[in-house]
Amino acid sequence: MSIIRLVVGLGNPGPEHEHDRHNAGFWFVDALARSSGTSLARESKFFGVVGRARIAGEAVFLLEPSTWMNRSGQAVAALANFYRIAPPEILVVHDELDLLPGQAKLKRGGGHAGHNGLRDIQARLGSADFWRLRLGIGHPRTLQLAQDVVDFVLHRPSREQRQQIDDAITRALDCLPLLAAGDPVAAMQRLHTRG
Repeated sequence: MSIIRLVVGLGNPGPEHEHDRHNAGFWFVDALARSSGTSLARESKFFGVVGRARIAGEAVFLLEPSTWMNRSGQAVAALANFYRIAPPEILVVHDELDLLPGQAKLKRGGGHAGHNGLRDIQARLGSADFWRLRLGIGHPRTLQLAQDVVDFVLHRPSREQRQQIDDAITRALDCLPLLAAGDPVAAMQRLHTRG
């Protein structure tokens, strides 16, 4: 069973996007860096902000691409190719419209479901066989909002929704050591049975 060597959080760079729903992946990596005492620093050759953490005794790279969302694969492929990290050793954390705020799901492989960040990563890696941590942000229709999806993901959630997303991030962080140590079944069981 492969272990996780790279955790990628998806989002858009810049202070104006810091609180957007689309940046839920960045929120996760920021929380992971804080909890593991890891500092993140800009590394231009990897087109992003990078850190090196230890999770469950394993060395794991953390990455927040500084490209825009739809070019996330440029950063992921640059780092993965340089360090010879295979797709099954990568966890991509992203916002998920099909899950409600507070929900989080872990899976390996699958389609991109119209998510531009995932689409570009699949294209640049030449594979969809990486892990995804899907952080629910809800969908404007499900939340009874008269907003286009594009507008919805580029705005901040309500205080209550942000708290629900942060709770899901905390639960997912609790499962990460199991995944990093090569026990994805236990990681999924723990995450999925708790919400």
